Amino acid sequence: MAGRASGKPSKKQGPTKGTGGKVRRSLEGKGATPPAHMRHWYKDKARAERIEREGRGGGGSSSRAPSRTRREDAPEVIGGRNPVVEALRAHVPANALYVAQRIDNDDRVREAIKLAADRGIALLEVSRDKLDRLTESTVHQGIGLQVPPYDYAHPEQLVERARDAAEVPLIVALDGVTDPRNLGAIARSATAFGAHGLLIPSRRSAGVTAGAWKTSAGTLATLPVARASNLTQTLQAYREEGLFVVGLDGTATVDIADVELASEPLVVVVGSEGKGLSRLVREACDQIARIPMNAAAESLNAGVAAGIALYAVAQHRRR
Repeated sequence: MAGRASGKPSKKQGPTKGTGGKVRRSLEGKGATPPAHMRHWYKDKARAERIEREGRGGGGSSSRAPSRTRREDAPEVIGGRNPVVEALRAHVPANALYVAQRIDNDDRVREAIKLAADRGIALLEVSRDKLDRLTESTVHQGIGLQVPPYDYAHPEQLVERARDAAEVPLIVALDGVTDPRNLGAIARSATAFGAHGLLIPSRRSAGVTAGAWKTSAGTLATLPVARASNLTQTLQAYREEGLFVVGLDGTATVDIADVELASEPLVVVVGSEGKGLSRLVREACDQIARIPMNAAAESLNAGVAAGIALYAVAQHRRR
């Protein structure tokens, strides 16, 4: 007895048409992907995509909470009309200029846009909320400048810079200064009084961030900052090259204005406002000096102390 039909078309029996080996060849691929540095288009493509993504106001649709720690090699944004204009005038390296939507234009905004356009810096219009996030809620006045990660110098380059200029070396070292605004203020004073660079430890120290750029008023564009993996050892190396090291400390008995070493190749070490110089750094100094002040003031801000000390050194060198 024949079976009842199912109503479905029967499958075709017999040989089927082949692919001619195309599937097998497609699985073989085109070889290993070359590393990023061998792909000439990679850097420009990645930069363009990053700027476009930031201009859209987001970094993707990921639901993960944003990280609270900033990568050291990540770009930062300087906020504020005067700081942005000063940075552009000083030719601070920059990737993009962010301008808030419906911004109240003034001479500083117009100048910033013109300077950025003349230098080929990308101009991106963003919301104020986006600019708040980019500048980490600092006062930006509707404008921000994205700067790339800072390119630190080698400690030896600071001495070479002085020798190339046929000048007596003057270097400012920071020991335990963790506020980027202090670093920026010290850079400003160092430039004003003829220092050849700043030396900072690679750990537990402020680095050249957007806050430092902003406070430096553009001087970090011309004053090199070097990093030392071990500050004490680097100071010892400077001493072996003929430089003298003078540390600032309120417990010293000699005033900074009376330090005879000021006219010699010199490193001035500024400690933190609270703890001062660390023990090892203090031991690496040739002399400890103080800034005389009223007993009612326990200590000075690191930026202020550096400015006073550098002024005293400059006065001594003019004699």
